[in-house]
Amino acid sequence: MKTICIVPSAGKGRRLKVKETKPFVMLGGHPLLSHTLKALEASAPIDEIIVVVSRDKLKAGRELIKKYEFNKVRAVISGGKRRFDSVRNALRKVKDADLVLIHDGVRPFISQDLIKKLLRAAKRFGAAVSAIPSRQTLKFIKENYRGQTSIDNFFIVNTPKRKFLWEAQTPQVFKKQLIVKAYKKVKGRNATDDSSLVEKLGHRVKIVKGSFRNIKITTPEDLELAKIFVKK
Repeated sequence: MKTICIVPSAGKGRRLKVKETKPFVMLGGHPLLSHTLKALEASAPIDEIIVVVSRDKLKAGRELIKKYEFNKVRAVISGGKRRFDSVRNALRKVKDADLVLIHDGVRPFISQDLIKKLLRAAKRFGAAVSAIPSRQTLKFIKENYRGQTSIDNFFIVNTPKRKFLWEAQTPQVFKKQLIVKAYKKVKGRNATDDSSLVEKLGHRVKIVKGSFRNIKITTPEDLELAKIFVKK
């Protein structure tokens, strides 16, 4: 089965509080995105990779691919305003594939074993997502009145049982026809998670236990932790 990987990497990274665009922030002497692509390039089941960057980083993205000799990268394309737009742009480039693997460009610590498990699950169930069990007690809240979004107006409605709560990660893998249909049919432009679109089609999504090391670099604290992982 042919597998094409989409790597959305168009985020600006404002929460990271750095001047550089997040995927191009240096980590261990190399751009963050290069660490992620190195892991994906090394995955034997992945046949081709499509990288999505912001329009102003197209040249830098293509230079990175050339410098690090990522031979599986078929295209570096421009993303959109939201993650939804970026992935949709990439899906338009996917033609002859059986499975589509989507992985955040700023999750550099992906393991080969997890990729293989997700691909096996997606072949069987049509959709599979890396996720980890919640280690925190979470609260479901509701605004006090008139849809106010200030924390001063938040009150707890209930406390869900932690054993039923899992934190979604990437990679997320889907049969091509399924994920293409989800992006065409479902209204979810603000979706931050591809599997949520598939869920809205009524299709079951299989969870594959991920790793607590498979962090997404979003905040300065994440970057400091990533530096420790790289050293190890």
